[in-house]
Amino acid sequence: MPVVLPAAKVLVSGASGYIAAWLVRTLLQQGYSVRGTARSKEKGAFLLDLFKSYGDKFEFVVVEDMTKEGAFDEAVKGIDAIQHTASPFHFNADDPKELIDPAVNGTIGILKSALKNAPDVKRITVLASCACVLRVENSPHVFSENDWNDQSIVEVESLGRKASPMAKYRASKTLAEKAAWAFHRDHEKEVNWDLVVINPPFVFGPVIHPVATLKDLNTSAKEWYDVVVAPGSSGRTNEQLATLGSCWVDVRDLASALSLTLVVAEAGNERIIVSAGAFHWQDWLDAANSLSPSPFSRPLPVGAPGAGKNVPHKIDYDTSKERKILKVKYKTIEESTKDTLADFESRGW
Repeated sequence: MPVVLPAAKVLVSGASGYIAAWLVRTLLQQGYSVRGTARSKEKGAFLLDLFKSYGDKFEFVVVEDMTKEGAFDEAVKGIDAIQHTASPFHFNADDPKELIDPAVNGTIGILKSALKNAPDVKRITVLASCACVLRVENSPHVFSENDWNDQSIVEVESLGRKASPMAKYRASKTLAEKAAWAFHRDHEKEVNWDLVVINPPFVFGPVIHPVATLKDLNTSAKEWYDVVVAPGSSGRTNEQLATLGSCWVDVRDLASALSLTLVVAEAGNERIIVSAGAFHWQDWLDAANSLSPSPFSRPLPVGAPGAGKNVPHKIDYDTSKERKILKVKYKTIEESTKDTLADFESRGW
């Protein structure tokens, strides 16, 4: 399929979200026109103000409930490409359907709307997650795009409400991604667009989306704050800081990767893991305390400096496909930490 070059019009679903707001900014900076969806006029108005320097290059439409049939029917009209980022991310669901239904139905809904009302769309990018890829293993493991997290689906199907909060979330993301690929496969001869799926791990970095207080901070950024900034909030011992972790990507690099899917022809119909690398939580504490001068005015927790450097990472990802196709230049832990602390300091957090 042809690439979608700047000056084209891109629909970004869930535009007031943590990742999506950075994606909108990135696209506007590159010369695209952007239509964002927001769940309320208030969130849309915040975005209009945030991106007011781009004039009429940014507009928004309200989609209150993306699970409703035809929710995106109007939003997709006149669009050249779609970046679907809207999906719930929290660990508070009792019934797994609270996460699974909006994740799956929202994804299928926007694809249905594109099929019906967006003949000019050339590429649709779905933001998934490494939650769709990984499994819980007893020993360190490197995962790739060939892996699927059927483990969490099985847990949710067998335990229902008693499944772990993490399994409920991971199952929702995996089922949504599977549904996207199945839809594209079933309608391949009818659509004019190809599909790209981006799978990131933990996403950290500064915030530009509408967040009034710390309690409103999105899940991953709040966890980072609790570990790196707020002593004792995470409840992790020094041993856990040195041994627990995962993989990560800076939110701005993820936004860059998503935008690259529009202009790199080889990304078409690919599933791509976007990860800056593995970490233990102690790595972030060490980075925060190494900054001189510090962008943060309060003392930061130190944990056990240097601990975990020789501890094997339980999870890592093979990013050779991303390095070959998108070639993202990733920020370091130190760079991301410095900018995030500066952002939190400016907000008085």
